[in-house]
Amino acid sequence: MIKGFVFDLNGTMIDDMEYHIKAWHRILNDLGASISLERMKEECYGKNHELLERIFPGRFTYEEKDAMSYEKEKAYQAAFRPQLKLLPGLESFIKEAFDRGIKMSIGSAAIMFNIDFVLDGLNIRPYFHTLVSADDVSSSKPNPETFLKCAAGMGLQPEECLVFEDAPKGVLCAQNAGMKCIVIKGIHTEEEFADLKNITEYIDDYTQVSIDSLLV
Repeated sequence: MIKGFVFDLNGTMIDDMEYHIKAWHRILNDLGASISLERMKEECYGKNHELLERIFPGRFTYEEKDAMSYEKEKAYQAAFRPQLKLLPGLESFIKEAFDRGIKMSIGSAAIMFNIDFVLDGLNIRPYFHTLVSADDVSSSKPNPETFLKCAAGMGLQPEECLVFEDAPKGVLCAQNAGMKCIVIKGIHTEEEFADLKNITEYIDDYTQVSIDSLLV
């Protein structure tokens, strides 16, 4: 029986992935990457340091990658702040879940700087029992560490958790953790999830799902 919900953040709770892609696209091309927006979309997963290392292997020190990571996040936040809002139906969804005693957590490859931006910007921090960011794991998605830490923080077994995700690497992370997953359709097509076996349904937003239907 499902006893807890685990949410990815970017693209799952808020519709901001294009802002991340464009922020990285500008920074990386300024550094000489000559990378297309389509390729940038494919590379937007995992920790910021990992992304930089994939594009520029061995070029930057840890400190330099840290500085570029915060430069990118500040640019993203400045651009996205006027659009900051939850996906349709999510506010009432998390309020109902909270009132019914369902534990909830956020498991994201974002740094806590970005998670704080969303939780405090929208005043929804009290609803979440556990937060797991890129700062809290040694291995990023699709390694299951992020979602397993969410389950442990909520005091639940993996099979008692239902994950909400928007990206194939995130859904694979849930599969690797032994968790079922609902996919929020955004910038990815259903074909991109074809090899994943843990998906229970695809939704456009949270107006299309009821809590009662999930607690089975």
